[in-house]
Amino acid sequence: MRRVEIFDTTLRDGEQSAGVNLHLPEKLEIARALVAYGVDTIEAGFPASSPEDFRSVQAIAREVRGVRVAALARSLPADIDAAYEALREAEEPRIHVFIATSPIHMEYKLRLSPDAVVERAVASVLHAKRYVSDVEWSAEDATRSDWDFLVRIVSAVIAAGATVVNLPDTVGYVQPEEYAAMFRYIMERVPGAERVKFSTHCHDDLGLAVANSLAAVRAGATQVEGTINGIGERAGNAALEEIGVALHVRRDFYGVETGLNLRETVRVSKLVSRLTGFPVPPNKAVVGANAFAHESGIHQDGVLKHAATYEIMSPELVGLSSNRLVLGKHSGRHAFREKLAELGLSVTEAEFEELFRAFKELTGKKKTITDDDILALAFDMAHDGERLEIASLQCSFGSHVIPTATVSLRVPGEAPRLESATGKGIVEAVYNAIERLVGGPIELLDYRLQSTSEGPDALGEVFVKVRWHGLVSTGRGVDSDVVLASAKAYVDALNRILIREKTLGDRANTLNEAGVEVAALAPSSDARAGDAEGTGTRAEDSPASGPA
Repeated sequence: MRRVEIFDTTLRDGEQSAGVNLHLPEKLEIARALVAYGVDTIEAGFPASSPEDFRSVQAIAREVRGVRVAALARSLPADIDAAYEALREAEEPRIHVFIATSPIHMEYKLRLSPDAVVERAVASVLHAKRYVSDVEWSAEDATRSDWDFLVRIVSAVIAAGATVVNLPDTVGYVQPEEYAAMFRYIMERVPGAERVKFSTHCHDDLGLAVANSLAAVRAGATQVEGTINGIGERAGNAALEEIGVALHVRRDFYGVETGLNLRETVRVSKLVSRLTGFPVPPNKAVVGANAFAHESGIHQDGVLKHAATYEIMSPELVGLSSNRLVLGKHSGRHAFREKLAELGLSVTEAEFEELFRAFKELTGKKKTITDDDILALAFDMAHDGERLEIASLQCSFGSHVIPTATVSLRVPGEAPRLESATGKGIVEAVYNAIERLVGGPIELLDYRLQSTSEGPDALGEVFVKVRWHGLVSTGRGVDSDVVLASAKAYVDALNRILIREKTLGDRANTLNEAGVEVAALAPSSDARAGDAEGTGTRAEDSPASGPA
């Protein structure tokens, strides 16, 4: 049976979702979860885009084993050099280079002739091959490119040594039949096509990213690129969890297999959701809360008689099972350590003790501790060190009382600050107090509260999206007190913005030292690292390039 490799770009293309800004410990946690999930390649980032991205790729390359680690680079020697330096300690490094091939991109963005684009593509592959044996080449906006030109340029990069050829649907425009036909057309006409992997990379602007990816596999593609939960720029990317399950459930149709450990599907989905602050819709295929729920009486009757009447796969296939270790106030260290291993959480001894203390505190508030509770505690424990932190929170509210909040905030290098404020509700009062403490204005763009489990003693989990200093970020907070959880989420979002401001400042300083104009680096909600398939800027040679 033909094997299809899974290329995960959650940490690169997925992080380009508006408002997402993952810390390095969070990226490492996701990378380790992806290894447990069984992906073949992790695209860890775009090293040339910023010092922070360089450090992230470098850390993942150094610390994560059992997987190929890729780094993105434009078709520029400096980008490729940076990618290699970041990947130097990787077990299996891959440099991923790209250039646009559609007429509109070549004329208006690159301002290069087709001949010059072919020349630059070949030069980039040759330069990357000086460092690594595994080089992926991508044709940005392939689905709006001339097919005969694609045959020409793909033939050239394969001759130069490319080991993977990626044909992305950069703008989510193509239809499944068209995408499959394009793959067949190129693979049938390119000399040496059988020696390389052909890859898909689909965006979801028309809701067809998964369908297009599957169509390409049917046409002969041997690598699929995507993200967990389909996160990414604009409408997102192809959702890998949906593709993985579809290829497994319908292997009779596709005739392929992957190396995915599907029992890790729900776990990695929840991890990415929590760390990015993007909740999974209840009706989402495979991992949504309602994916295996049956409301209709007819459906319920059928499932009770035989699950296959309305379920094409079992919940256990993707990691949903009721036969799990249940923890409570009498559980000891051994059981807790076993639970962490079951959940795929790797912690140091010091982190274990801190987590166990938090667990014991929680057992005083809750009778039964769920897996989600443990995950929430673990994610809440991970932080960057230099950060704003809630020192104390006092609230006064009621049916005939003006909601008032007094917040004490720890600021790195300073004594705690104290401020009070009122609001229409207690959460607004808390946020107004925090705004006074840090110097507003702060715009709350989204607020969501959900329970991590069932019952009145469940932990409250709050997701927020805020705009501050012209930057947008998400934040997450967990606590048995939903007001405190709301405060934690708000401060978490502010911390992410502070980190991002520092990253942009580091990047601006680096570019200034190199004599590059950095006016385009003014903070905005769109100030992201480069797109997987393109820079979206007028001049590709500018290191200040942003996303498409």
